[in-house]
Amino acid sequence: MRRFTLARLSLSPRRASLLLPCIATAVTTLSRPTTASLTELFQPQRNMFMFRKEAAMLDPSQTLPGRAEAMKLKNEHYVLKNPILPPFPDNTERVIVGTGCFWGSERVFYKRLPGVFATAVGYAGGTTPNPTYEEVCSGKTNHNEVVQVVWDPSVLSFADLLKAFWESHDPTQGFGQGGDRGTQYRSSLFCTTDEQMEIAQASKDAYQKLLSEKGLGKITTEILQAPEFYYAEDYHQQYLDKPGNRQYCSAQPTNIDLPEPSTWETLSDALKAKVTTNADVWGRRFNSCVFGK
Repeated sequence: MRRFTLARLSLSPRRASLLLPCIATAVTTLSRPTTASLTELFQPQRNMFMFRKEAAMLDPSQTLPGRAEAMKLKNEHYVLKNPILPPFPDNTERVIVGTGCFWGSERVFYKRLPGVFATAVGYAGGTTPNPTYEEVCSGKTNHNEVVQVVWDPSVLSFADLLKAFWESHDPTQGFGQGGDRGTQYRSSLFCTTDEQMEIAQASKDAYQKLLSEKGLGKITTEILQAPEFYYAEDYHQQYLDKPGNRQYCSAQPTNIDLPEPSTWETLSDALKAKVTTNADVWGRRFNSCVFGK
């Protein structure tokens, strides 16, 4: 009888549950003499991944009812030490973004951008009030995993923030990012002002032009006026900087840089004259997950 040693695997909980049936099949089969190859043993599971049902948004009547009580959490950013609950200072702006799993997404904005007052992870874009993490992961809330970013526009412009947004993930992947699949991992920009909406759309048009030239697909990012933001559980807030965290990030950046706002063809002349850029931000590339200190 052949003997096999399974190497230690590093898997996200989301994917481990899918792999368990595969391991069970292999262990059962390899416990008796067989001429089956590993490819044959794993073939049923491989086909399961190939033909799994594509994620889709639900009719609002099919979503979970949720609850009236808001999530209870500590009102202090674990790293920045500023409040993460409103009201925020008058000299700040706010936007809600989705780029996949919110652990890695949040850290990009508070770790690599200057002028950020606070960030928080949560849920938005669906219909279930005050959802839990488990409910959002079920796909029955229509919510997205998102990050609320509050920043000082005298230090960081919205265009600066958009550079980090577009470059830190692949906005063409639809309902998913990397190995994480589901409507809760879609690319989103939820704007809080009309000016943000115009700038966001112009940046999308400019980025799409470059992606198309490189042979990539259509951007699937939703750009909408910000819906209600529901805070996620306290343990998710600034997760990647907390003791005992699991360094996980599913982002798959395209490695294509966002061009500067002065070249955005669909941005109005008035806004082109108004939009500023931070040279330090535009000298960086946001094409990798942010781990370590």
